[in-house]
Amino acid sequence: MRVHPALLLPLLLGACGDGTIGEKFPPPCPTAGLVRDTADLTRYRGAGRDITDQVLTARLTGLAGSCRRDGSDTVVTTVRPGIDLVRGPAATSRTVDVAYFVAVLDGEKILDKQVFTLAAEFPSNTDRLRLTGDEVELRLPVTQKRSAAVYRIQVGFQLTAAELQLNRAVR
Repeated sequence: MRVHPALLLPLLLGACGDGTIGEKFPPPCPTAGLVRDTADLTRYRGAGRDITDQVLTARLTGLAGSCRRDGSDTVVTTVRPGIDLVRGPAATSRTVDVAYFVAVLDGEKILDKQVFTLAAEFPSNTDRLRLTGDEVELRLPVTQKRSAAVYRIQVGFQLTAAELQLNRAVR
């Protein structure tokens, strides 16, 4: 028996649900990225800037995340930064706290910024760690005319003015 393809179309569309477009398919998501000037962190002991004065070097290595619709007016986005840490020769402790931020922007306007702290402990035989920060959940308002794609998510280390200046001088 042959079935005409036009007869299958209503069955296929019916399998998608109630026909509400956008609720059954992944929503448009915001772009996410690392802020170049704040993706690296180098801490020194004292005023020296030699490698022997380094307490810690850290690098944001990337972002993992997801995006899903939560009702008709919200998109929930999650991000988790990847972070590499290297304990320097001047380190006196095996524990370290590193602060990073997650910001939501609409164009160039910062809508929200949160700072998180990653606490790490280097085992006695290890001076390098590859870690993942906490999963950060962001709830973004959307409408039929304004999708979550208008937002940008930016992640970087929460640096002091001196650390930021050092990063910009090295680039």
